[in-house]
Amino acid sequence: MLTRIAFVNGDYLPLSEARVSVLDRGFLFADSVYEVIPVYAGHCFRLTDHLTRLARSLAGLRIVNPRDTRAWRDLVATLVEHNGGGDLSVYIQVSRGAPARRDHRLPDDVAPTVVAFCQPRAPVDQALLSDGIAAITTVDTRWRDCWIKSTSLLANIMAADQARAAGAAEALLIRDGCVMEGTSSNVFAVVDGRLITPALGESILPGITRAAVLGLAARDGVDHAEINALPVEALTAASEIWITSSTREIFPVTRLDDAPVGDGLPGPLWTQMRSALQAMTHD
Repeated sequence: MLTRIAFVNGDYLPLSEARVSVLDRGFLFADSVYEVIPVYAGHCFRLTDHLTRLARSLAGLRIVNPRDTRAWRDLVATLVEHNGGGDLSVYIQVSRGAPARRDHRLPDDVAPTVVAFCQPRAPVDQALLSDGIAAITTVDTRWRDCWIKSTSLLANIMAADQARAAGAAEALLIRDGCVMEGTSSNVFAVVDGRLITPALGESILPGITRAAVLGLAARDGVDHAEINALPVEALTAASEIWITSSTREIFPVTRLDDAPVGDGLPGPLWTQMRSALQAMTHD
C-alpha cells in the first residue's frame, strides 16, 4: 500500500506523522487559508489560477505569502510525485503561524505554517450524473469576506449537515433574498434559455471551475451572463441548476427544496458543458 506523504514546513513525511503546534493560529482561530487543486493523471488542473487565488486569499488576511510561484509549483509537483501521481486532490493550507502564546492580536515576526497533502480523487458516482442531486436553500450565516478561501468553514459545515439531514447533497446559501453559492460550490442556473450565475463579490468565492465553465460557455457560443443578483425565486423558474467546484467538477441539481428542477432530470446544457469540461480536464 502506498504511504501517503505530506509536507509540513519544509519536510516531507508520512501523512500519519504530520503535526503542527497546538499554538498554531490556524488551529486556534482559523487564521489560515487553503486551496484544493485537482490532479488528473498526474497533471494539475489550472495550477496557476489556484496559486493566484491562494496569494489573493493570503493578502486578504494580511498573511505573508511564504513562497513564490515557482516554489509553490515545485512543492506541488514533488508532493504529487511522492504520492504516486494519478488522480488526486492536493490540499494546501497556510496559517499565520504559531507564536509563543495564544493572543487575539495579530503577532509580529511569526513565520507562516505551510501544510500540504494529497488525497485520491474518488470516482464520480454515475447515479449522480444520470439522476442529479438534491439541494436545499438555507440562510447564509457566513462572515462577509467569502471571497477569501479561509479555513473558517463552520457555517458552511453546519449548512451542509442541514442538507444531509434533509436527504440532500448541497445547501444553496441565501443572503438578502439572493443566492450566493453552495457550501462548497458555485451555482449556475438556466433561466429562459440563458445560463446565469451570481457575479463575483465579497460574498462569493471566485471558483476556478466556475471560471472554466464561463470560459467554455463563451467559447461555444452559449448565451450566458454573470448577474448582480440571483433572486431565490429565479431558481424555481430555472430549467436547470448546476453546482461547480474543483472536487465535484459540475453536478446537476434536479431537486431543490424537495421540488423538481425543470423536468427533474439533468438538462441538455449541463450535458454539453460537462462534456466540454471533461475534455478540458482530461486532455
